[in-house]
Formats: sequence, structure tokens, C-alpha cells
Amino acid sequence: MDSRAVTIVAVAAVAAASLASGSAAASTGAVAASPGSHVWHAAIEVPGTATLNQGGGAEITSVSCASPGNCSAGGDYLDSSDHRQVFVASQVNGTWHAAIEVPGTAALNQGGLARVFEVSCASAGNCSAGGFYEDNLGSNQAFVVSQVNGTWHKAIEVPGTAVLNQGGTAGIASMSCASPGNCSAGGDYADSLDTFQAFVVSQVNGTWHAAIEVPGTAALNRGGSAQVGSVSCAAAGGCSAGGFYTDGKGGEQAFVVSQAHGAWRTAVEVPGTAALNRGGSAQISSVSCASPGNCSAGGGFADTSGFQVFVVSQVGGTWHTAVEVPGTAALNRGGEAGIGVSCAAAGNCSGGGFYRDTPNTFQAFVVSQVNGAWHTAVEVPGTAALNQGKSASTGSVSCAAAGNCSAAGGYVDGSGHPQVFVVSQVNGAWHTAVEVPGTAALNRDGNAQIGALSCAAVGNCSAGGSYTDGSGRQQAFVVSQT
Repeated sequence: MDSRAVTIVAVAAVAAASLASGSAAASTGAVAASPGSHVWHAAIEVPGTATLNQGGGAEITSVSCASPGNCSAGGDYLDSSDHRQVFVASQVNGTWHAAIEVPGTAALNQGGLARVFEVSCASAGNCSAGGFYEDNLGSNQAFVVSQVNGTWHKAIEVPGTAVLNQGGTAGIASMSCASPGNCSAGGDYADSLDTFQAFVVSQVNGTWHAAIEVPGTAALNRGGSAQVGSVSCAAAGGCSAGGFYTDGKGGEQAFVVSQAHGAWRTAVEVPGTAALNRGGSAQISSVSCASPGNCSAGGGFADTSGFQVFVVSQVGGTWHTAVEVPGTAALNRGGEAGIGVSCAAAGNCSGGGFYRDTPNTFQAFVVSQVNGAWHTAVEVPGTAALNQGKSASTGSVSCAAAGNCSAAGGYVDGSGHPQVFVVSQVNGAWHTAVEVPGTAALNRDGNAQIGALSCAAVGNCSAGGSYTDGSGRQQAFVVSQT
């Protein structure tokens, strides 16, 4: 696997090991997530995957909701030949329809290894997705696919990557759509010298243009290993992205880059990380933009005692100085942490992730930014009781309005089984996390994970992931909040 997958795993490895939670649904099929919040309904197996997933290895990796009850999700499954294929599924007016293999990938994915890494929806029925597939030569290629008025069109190789990707390890890692047919995405590829480079690509009025190496990274990436890890678009042609590169001394550094009026500017090292990143291992894992030029990002760095997390804000187009996430110095005594962020309005964001408080215990945390100031991170309320197996993480956060967000993640129960949880922030206060309703019945072999969560409005979210049934087969699930 190429650097794309390694980077994603590095940020989410603990989350993946600890994700999962499920509480039995009430007779109505719904249970209250927490006092004062809205209702999470019972999780269900993704319709249509029973037919597709003959090899028993399905999962949801990304979810995006454009309006309440109208979402799209993407993931992968194992077919009857144990080849990994990719699917998309759509929720229409609150009902999840049958998943389908991503159109066009049957022809592209000759090597039998494909994944969807990101789905983004600008309006109901108008989404784009991206990931990678393996061609007939065993090389990884990047693909994009678009949904127009509810219909998924054929996936295509990302234009321009045939020239860039001489080393055969390209893939889309992140994508964001600001309006129907106007999206940006980023990822990485291996050039003719087998060094990893970061790229961005934009869709304009429904047409994907040629991918380009991220401007400025040719000078930064002296060590030959770079990637775009996250992209967020607040308006068509107005996006920000972040990732990492390797400097001339072999150290991993974090970068940010912005797009204005459709043109990508020059990438820069994240301000302030030179002082923080004494151990030489920094990267941006998540970017979220509330309006053009007003974004927040989160990531990690290595100090002299381990891996820590930082946040950084862009205000009026200027990136300010990164700071260690407030409160994590006290929490993260074991020196291993990760973070993702979501912004509902400029200067009003929430984040979540994991930290290690002792050598063998991982906990989930949440943190909020209010009017531009980051408050103190706290352990996710309720996870102390759930996380008897000592391995919890917040895997995904989505904010529909300032102070009103939802998060999903995982923990390991007292029997050593990974379970999944959801938790809501209501008017600035985080409520008590609960096991994802319905997963107790689905997750018979006790290995559930959250892949993604997205909120279209306050109290209207959807999430997806995977669980193992009574036969030890991995299945994909979706769950919605109304």
C-alpha cells in the first residue's frame, strides 16, 4: 500500500482499533442519544450489500449529508472472488436505498483492490466521491465519480494523473464540494523517481480538470514523501487543504494551501509548527472551512515526549500560529494523540480524537472553538463507563451550527470487543455518549467500527461503519439521527 493509506492509518489507527458502540433499540426503533439531544434510530445493514458482499468484508468509509434525510455514503466490500470493490448508497427523504457498485469501476479495477475514501454532497442527489483502484498492471490509480440529480455516473481516472503517477500509487484521500459540480480533491501519487508527491484537482461546472502537484511542495518536499490529507471548500473555487511533506532532513512537516477564485496558491509550512514539532513528525489530518479564507485545521506533531495534537486557524485568508490543543498536555500523559475538526461558522468549530493517558489506555476527547478561541479539551462524557477495555477514540465530528455538533467513535467494552458510540453537543454542551442504537443486535462477533458521520442540520445526522455478524463476516451499517 502507498503512503496515502499509511498516512490515514497513522492518524486513525487507534480509532480503528477502538471504534464501535451499540445500545439496543427501543420498541419504536429509536432511542434517545442523550438528554436534550435528538434521537438516533436503530442502525441497519446497508441495503443491497447482502448481495454485493459475498466475501464478507463490507464497510462504510465516508458519509455526506446535504439536507436532512438526504445523504450519500461510500465504502467497499469483498465480492465472491475476494476482490475488493467499491459501492455507493443514497438516502432519499430519510430512506436508505440499495447500494450499488460504483459505475465504471468494474472496468477500471482489474487488479481487484479499490476503496472509496471520501464522499461529498453539495445538494440532495448531487455528490462526488473519490478513492483509488488497482489497474491490470497492479498499479494504484486515483478515481473520481459524480452523482447528478440522484444518478451516479461512471467513475473515471483522475485527469492528469496518468502523467503524474509514473510510480503507480495514486489515490484521492479527501474531497469537498461547495456546489453541485464544483468540488476539489487531493491526494498523492508516486512520480518517476518513486517519490511521493501531493496533488490537488478541481471539478468546475461538472467537469474534472487536470490534477496538478500542489504548488510550492516541490521546494518543501525534499525528502520525497508528501500527501494532501484533507480538503474543505466553502465556495466554488474557494478551498483550503492540508497535509504533510518530508523535509531535507527526513522530518515530516505539516503544510496548508489555499485556493482562491479557482487558483491554488503556494503551500506553506503550518505557522508555529517549527517550534512545536521538535520530533519531526507533523501533519494536518483535518481541515474545515466555514467561509472562504476562514478555516480551522487539526493535526499532530512530535515533541520530545511523544505525539501531540495541534489546531490552527485561518482568518481572513491568513493562517495564524498553530497551538497545542488546550488541555491535552494534561490528558495525553502517554504521548499519543490524534484529532479531526469541523466548523459550522467562522471561529466556531469542534474537534475530537484520542489520547493516551497511561501506557495502555486510550481515551476519546472533544474540544470546541468559540468565537475564535479554543477551549479546554475534555474526555467524551460517558465514555469512562463504556470504555472498560481501555481503548476509545472519537473518529468523526460534524457541526451543523455553532455549538451544535455530533461525534461518533469507538471503544472497547469489558469483554474486549470494539463497539461504537455517538454523542451530541447541544448549545455548546457535550452530552453523554451512548452505544450506537441497534449495533448490539447486529454486532454478534463484537468488532464494530465507525467510518464517518455527517450532519445536515442540528439533530439530523447520519453515520456509517462496519460490524461483524454471527458468522464472523464484516458487514456495513448506517444509522441516522432525526
